[in-house]
Amino acid sequence: MKRTKLSILMLLFSFSFMFCALNGNPDDGYELWLNYQPVQDADLLASYQEVVSSLNVEGNSPTCDIIRTELKNGLTSLLQKEIAVHPGLPVQGTLLVSLPANSPFVQEQVDNLSLSELGDEGFIIQTAQAQDGPCLIVTANAECGLLYGTFHLLRLMQTHQTLTDIHVTSKPKIQYRVLNHWDNMNRSVERGYAGKSLWKWDELPGTLDPRYADYARANASLGINGSVLNNVNADPRILTHEYLEKVAAIAKVFRPYGIRVFLSIKFSAPIKPSQTGGRPSGGIGTLETADPLDPDVRQWWKEKVVEIYDLIPDFGGFLVKANSEGQPGPQDYLRTHADGANMLAEALAPFHGVVMWRAFVYSFDVNVDRAKQAYMEFKPLDGEFLPNVLIQAKNGPIDFQPREPIQPLFGAMPHTSLMVELQITQEYLGHSTHLVYLAPMWKEYLEFDTYANGKGSPMCQVIDGTLQGYQTTGIAGVANAGSDRNWTGHLFGQSNWYAFGRLAWDHTLSADAIADEWIRMTFSSDPEVINQIKAMMMNSWEACINYTTPLGLHHIMQGGYHYGPGPDVNWMPRADWNSTYYHQADSAGVGFDRTATGSDAASQYAPEVASVFENLETCPEKYLLWFHHVPWNYSMKSGRTLWDEMCLHYEAGVDTVKVMRATWDSLEGKIDQGLFDQVKQKLAENERDATIWKDTCISYFQKFSQMPVPKGE
Repeated sequence: MKRTKLSILMLLFSFSFMFCALNGNPDDGYELWLNYQPVQDADLLASYQEVVSSLNVEGNSPTCDIIRTELKNGLTSLLQKEIAVHPGLPVQGTLLVSLPANSPFVQEQVDNLSLSELGDEGFIIQTAQAQDGPCLIVTANAECGLLYGTFHLLRLMQTHQTLTDIHVTSKPKIQYRVLNHWDNMNRSVERGYAGKSLWKWDELPGTLDPRYADYARANASLGINGSVLNNVNADPRILTHEYLEKVAAIAKVFRPYGIRVFLSIKFSAPIKPSQTGGRPSGGIGTLETADPLDPDVRQWWKEKVVEIYDLIPDFGGFLVKANSEGQPGPQDYLRTHADGANMLAEALAPFHGVVMWRAFVYSFDVNVDRAKQAYMEFKPLDGEFLPNVLIQAKNGPIDFQPREPIQPLFGAMPHTSLMVELQITQEYLGHSTHLVYLAPMWKEYLEFDTYANGKGSPMCQVIDGTLQGYQTTGIAGVANAGSDRNWTGHLFGQSNWYAFGRLAWDHTLSADAIADEWIRMTFSSDPEVINQIKAMMMNSWEACINYTTPLGLHHIMQGGYHYGPGPDVNWMPRADWNSTYYHQADSAGVGFDRTATGSDAASQYAPEVASVFENLETCPEKYLLWFHHVPWNYSMKSGRTLWDEMCLHYEAGVDTVKVMRATWDSLEGKIDQGLFDQVKQKLAENERDATIWKDTCISYFQKFSQMPVPKGE
């Protein structure tokens, strides 16, 4: 059978990896969670070898070639034996991967009603009866479903789940599951902490880095189906024909993996290039305006979209940052966000493309609590957006803080599809130096009850469309992958990429279960190793909050770099961009008053939620200083004063990192030495930074509290 160039590259790489693994070379993290460590448990290995002794993948497409290669290499490594190919009707022990249309046997075995409910991406894995004994089937309505089912089956084996009498039916709960890359065309990455951008624009379209396929493979293993290649602070040149041909080359690599490319666009792209260079208003067109109601502007976008789809027939659509942080947008022409989004949506609609219009809006010109601005600008526009527009809102109302309350837009726009934007890259959580497992954070948001339709209206049901009937649904993650050999800078950063993909597919999964999977697939299936690493992961987010911004403090990091502590930062050009603005510390107390006596941001939530946040006595302590300016001697639920509680939270954060270091050190010799050494170094830096955070913040706030630092308990 003739193989594509892409398939051959994948095959060669996979065999290279297996050779290195078998020869005992230290793991450098490149293979992510797909390293297919051999099954060591003798009974389980025998069971797997009995269930899967031969393989048949029906189909000759590039996607089927990828499936065939993945299974051959994955099963050979897991089962420590070559897997025979058995074409035709299955026999006992055959793993048959096929669409029903390609296999009469599958048609007979699979419930067509169940399959009809799975769409193009869902899949079925089930035991079937061949003539001489049981066999295993992976089937779906489309090849991308077969691919997702293949990776799910391998995941079951990597995590040592039973395959006897199995019946798994799965489909994604959210339609668009997208990574947002904040990558610039010079290969720098805004908020990127893992090397340069993956995309080598200077080499494209002629030269394709093998990492493009490896990246697509990793995403497909999680069910991620879209990738925005460039920064939301977009360079308009990405829409020139020269660069669209480069984008098309990447899209061709991604296509067999079920991944569509999207582009961030500059709203002012239709206008003439700036004469001064580098100005936000600069474009690539010939027009004098970018007014979305101007007929020439609308026509320019329609023609540009046709050009894109001629090159990339499965192009996903546009991501837009407009009228925020100096970026141009429809408000420059006294138009609304709906006017701007709908102009683009109208151009994309004939090709089934979508517009993801970001609700992250704030500017120098709006004198308002920044936490309120997105709600103020978008809530009045509910129902005015075309069906192929998704409003992409960050999980919280400020900016990816270690902890925020939920963005109040979720549940407040029943007639407009909202998608949530999560940040996988750790902009405010220690970059690629600190170990912070983010699934517990994301679960806190996804399970938050918005009360949009009364009690029992969690945010996850808003974004998956089940609560308010959205026809188009999406979830985005700001990517943390770069050119570093281990992809994410910190090895545990891989867990956040993994967790995002798993939650994007099924938001009902627990953070604990996802951590368990990732540990088994990355490190070991030894119960002791799993339990110890899982404890590190599950405690890491709360630890980071404690040593940086406990009790609802927020945005007190250093200036634009957003890394170390900066509670005294007050040099920003607008007062409401300063750390001192957000914590409001004075001799009377600390915290931002967002109740009716302050900015009244609490009133943007459903009444049942607002009443809890508004009341000092009922406000959850984790949000206390977000919504209230609280006296230093205020009595907390523990009986301690606010000051003592704050100090002890800072101390607890550092103590947790110390425990994490000790736990990790105890694992030496139980996991791959290469991986162990990577993390050991990072944890030492993590403890150093956590201590600096604690000492800096306690010293700074003590100037206002004038109270002694309590001794640890």
